[in-house]
Amino acid sequence: MDPHDSPEEAAFRAEARAFLAAHAQPLPPTALAMSAIVAEWSADEEAQRLAEAKAWQRTKFDAGWAGIAWPRVYGGRGGSVVEELIFKMEESEFDVPHDALVVGLGWCGPAVMQHGTDAQRDRFLGPLLSGDEVWCQLFSEPGAGSDLAGLQTKALRDGDEWVLSGQKVWTTFAHHADWGLCIARHDPSAPKHRGLTAFMVDMRAGGVEARPLRQMTDSSNFNEVFLNDVRVPDHTRVGQVGDGWRVVISTFMWERFNAVGGSLRVIDALA
Repeated sequence: MDPHDSPEEAAFRAEARAFLAAHAQPLPPTALAMSAIVAEWSADEEAQRLAEAKAWQRTKFDAGWAGIAWPRVYGGRGGSVVEELIFKMEESEFDVPHDALVVGLGWCGPAVMQHGTDAQRDRFLGPLLSGDEVWCQLFSEPGAGSDLAGLQTKALRDGDEWVLSGQKVWTTFAHHADWGLCIARHDPSAPKHRGLTAFMVDMRAGGVEARPLRQMTDSSNFNEVFLNDVRVPDHTRVGQVGDGWRVVISTFMWERFNAVGGSLRVIDALA
């Protein structure tokens, strides 16, 4: 029990810990949970860890412990943000895989929930939360890393579709992803923060090519992704045309929020 918990929060924490203890092994006191984003895995290890993460996510989903603060209508628990943090704190004490899915569950999913349509939420959030579909984030580009608003990937309107052309880089698990949240420039004449629009891209669509980046450690969980005249239906656009920067900011906000729970064990270890 945390001394700062309210009685309701203490009860929730106890229930969460009981679920975790029944389904997972605790980490040794000095161990740190490895991260799929930074771990140096071989291709076989990468596939194995992703399968393990999907299986653990399905276990939580089936038991009602996935998406603590997500609405019940999308498969979540319908709890509070504080309960979400409590669960992350407790989960960080157990030897469970999860980071292989963090881009979708922690970053892209909440952004779609915030900016997407009802139809998009109905279609995408359930499979994401259950671990059935893997997501990646198509933001960074070779010429637009720290200055993301300077990205050059083009989005040209063609009736009920958009045609995306450009290159993304440092895309975690793009070679395993089913969907990618992509930011592209629809209006090159507008100020750079205003000429952007967000799309959900089927990573198996024609014209999408993910090339793993071989690092000096021989791992390759980052990718460069080429979008070669990829046709994207307008109904997979996230937010209004020109709202891309708002989607970017929301995604980064959720990234930082979801980094909190997993960081606590690291902070404790360094203290």
